[in-house]
Amino acid sequence: MSVSPEHPIRILLVDDHVVVRTALSGLIQTQDSLKVIGEASSRKEALDIAEREKPDVILLDIELGNENGLDFIADLLNASDNTRIVMLTGVRDPEVHQRAVSLGAMGVVQKEKAFEVLVKAIERVNAGEAWIDPSLMARVLKQVASANKPKPPDHEAAKIASLTGREREVLTEIGAGLKNREIAEKLFISEWTVRHHITSIFSKLEVSDRVELILYAYKRGLASPPQ
Repeated sequence: MSVSPEHPIRILLVDDHVVVRTALSGLIQTQDSLKVIGEASSRKEALDIAEREKPDVILLDIELGNENGLDFIADLLNASDNTRIVMLTGVRDPEVHQRAVSLGAMGVVQKEKAFEVLVKAIERVNAGEAWIDPSLMARVLKQVASANKPKPPDHEAAKIASLTGREREVLTEIGAGLKNREIAEKLFISEWTVRHHITSIFSKLEVSDRVELILYAYKRGLASPPQ
């Protein structure tokens, strides 16, 4: 669905601080292309609203008082099939950001960023693109480079050649921003089969999570970012 004032991106805010939610909601409502359809301060409230309203995007804080937003990313995605999640956080640890994306979040935005950055992240994620902060991407690439020992020039080609045709199809759809359930529906296979293929891809390409896989695929032309 195209985004317009008639069809804005429907957003659920999940943050345990009322002042933060109120301020953020007010800012979001100034954008014609965005609409807040619910606010939650806990896991239970978020799941109830997500299941009932089926938001396009959930802005989820990692730290929710005694709860951790990372712990119920999967539950939110199961509650609303076509919803995409953007983690909004004050946590600077890149490992936490990578874990959020590996659990199913499509993007991570730090609270210190300008509001315009958040709007862009919401729009990109809603369009199916993974939003990775440039500073986080630089850290990821540095970690990947430092973790890999020098290998023969044909090592990467051999890894890529080891992928089956179906694994290449799954990788293409991951690069396009599709979630496991969407990939299963598009390729007419089960979610279990999709997860099995992804595990195999991780092993063959020697990557540890979805962020690293997406970066690998874009860098080597195995997938193209969503237009």
